[in-house]
Amino acid sequence: MRRAEVLPGKPYPLGATYDGEGVNFAVFSEHARKLEVCLFDPSEPSRELRRFPLLEKTYHVHHGYMPGLKPGTLYGLRAHGPYEPKRGLRFNPHKLLVDPYARALHGQVDFSAPVHAYPTVDEGGKKVDLTEADLTLDVRDSAAGVPKAVVLTDDFDWEGDRPPATPLNRSLLYELHVKGFTKLHPDVPPLLRGTYEGLAQPAVLEHLQRLGVTAVELLPIHASVDESFLVRKGLTNYWGYNTLGFFAPDARYSHCGSLGGQVTEFKQMVKALHRAGIEVILDVVYNHTCEGNHQGPTLSFKGLDNAAYYRLNEKDPRFYLDFTGCGNSWNATHPYALRLVADSLRYWVEVMHVDGFRFDLATTLGRDRHGYDTRAAFFQLLHQDPVLSRVKLIAEPWDVGDFGYQVGNFPVLWSEWNGKYRDTIRRYWKGDDRQAAEIGYRLTGSSDLYAL
Repeated sequence: MRRAEVLPGKPYPLGATYDGEGVNFAVFSEHARKLEVCLFDPSEPSRELRRFPLLEKTYHVHHGYMPGLKPGTLYGLRAHGPYEPKRGLRFNPHKLLVDPYARALHGQVDFSAPVHAYPTVDEGGKKVDLTEADLTLDVRDSAAGVPKAVVLTDDFDWEGDRPPATPLNRSLLYELHVKGFTKLHPDVPPLLRGTYEGLAQPAVLEHLQRLGVTAVELLPIHASVDESFLVRKGLTNYWGYNTLGFFAPDARYSHCGSLGGQVTEFKQMVKALHRAGIEVILDVVYNHTCEGNHQGPTLSFKGLDNAAYYRLNEKDPRFYLDFTGCGNSWNATHPYALRLVADSLRYWVEVMHVDGFRFDLATTLGRDRHGYDTRAAFFQLLHQDPVLSRVKLIAEPWDVGDFGYQVGNFPVLWSEWNGKYRDTIRRYWKGDDRQAAEIGYRLTGSSDLYAL
């Protein structure tokens, strides 16, 4: 495309924003030399139609405005910059990248495509030794194997939806899996079983009400990726703790397709649950992403600004700090990585109307450069936020790093999953001796942990 066709646009809001006449693109990357937007054919999503550069850069945000683009447009990003893994830089413009602020994703990751930034096979098609493989740039195009972001507009009619706002001391939470909860439900229409809409069916709502449930805590519904070793075995990551898109509801739980229908369907589910007096709490995974360690695929954050989004080893930034056991750890010490988490949470509250969050391995988000700190930037950001400070915030108060077990040590406004209660009940059911005193502490509220 001719450079003159792209207008300067604005550095905010981040992501792709439709204004009725075109789309503004704004993408953060502190270290990229150039960012491009690639448009794809909705009828053949692997076919790239055209691409254009984001010509302006303001405060590390690359931005541009394309007149005439409409909702439903499929797009991806390409980032140009140095490929120097030993410096923590992994730019490779041959790899299509998912916009971190995408509201919907179309398609799944195909690991048979070259989705790694480095070659995984030699010229003869044989697997290479991965020990040093990530130091070499792979020039094959990955677009056919990467999900495409969808441009959306927010025109949903909430019909006066209001949150139930159940006090925490009167809350009864039911943890459930969107697919598993209704997949075999005889009173849910077969087409809707295992979907967001299936969870909103009258028979399901009545069952939850009979139980006295005040909130459903949904196991991860952010768009996620099955790990490659599972795919090779013909398996899937049922639980979804492997996030790719922090703004996008997973289309695999939707019967309305993946071109934005999954977003509308999720909103309809929330509205139905609220009408039944039931809150919606999301189990969220901000502590790591699906891109894994230095041998993992390049799908989004790693290719846009690896050194900003991930905690790297300061002595050897080729490698990642891993407090999660999943290969990488989110860099909650970087302003834009921290902003993404806050923007995502605020989006789910303000646009998708959810009522709170349970944070997987929350200790990781409370780590600064020196270790876990109740005054870490992540906690301060949420505490001062006029939206997020008013919703339910629940921590899984541990990770796998040093001093990771922080039960009873999260700051005000936070609730915790009480691991000591869980462990005590497990010992009781196992038949362990001398559990009476510990059971007493746990059943009466764990005053040794939570007394003010």
